Amino acid sequence: MSKNRCVFKGKLLNVYTKNIRLPNGYLARFEIIRHPGAALIVPFLTKDTVILLKQLRPVIDSYIYELPAGTLNKGESPVSCARREIVEETGYAASRFTKIGVIYPVPGYSTEKIIIYKAEGLRKVGRRVEEDEIIETHLFDKKGVRKLFSKGMIVDAKTICGFALCGWL
Repeated sequence: MSKNRCVFKGKLLNVYTKNIRLPNGYLARFEIIRHPGAALIVPFLTKDTVILLKQLRPVIDSYIYELPAGTLNKGESPVSCARREIVEETGYAASRFTKIGVIYPVPGYSTEKIIIYKAEGLRKVGRRVEEDEIIETHLFDKKGVRKLFSKGMIVDAKTICGFALCGWL
């Protein structure tokens, strides 16, 4: 294996190239996005009601329904990130976080690892949305989530994984 060569350094992520000898002997060149990791939260207001975001995603020029999530800050644990993000994006704090899964959303070119938590015992504390986020919060029961999904209105992969791990899809 050769050394990583940084070809781009950004605010959120860095892009590297690396030559890797595969088990069959072929020397392949990979472009790798180094990502700090993230946390996704499935926030249960009650056992039958979740909070879902309708968020503007300028990169795809669309509003999409998704669960709250965010990138880990340097030195931040995934559960600390989950505690911070749920407040920022929904205005609720949770008394219990249960880890329900781990996903690598795009392992062909990114190191991003998302830890998925179920959040319960929510209490309203007020939102702290960042300036570059356009977010509306909505409440849905399982039937409503499944209806959004069947109509193609939930297209975010991490959200689909979070709901699948909770048995909601």
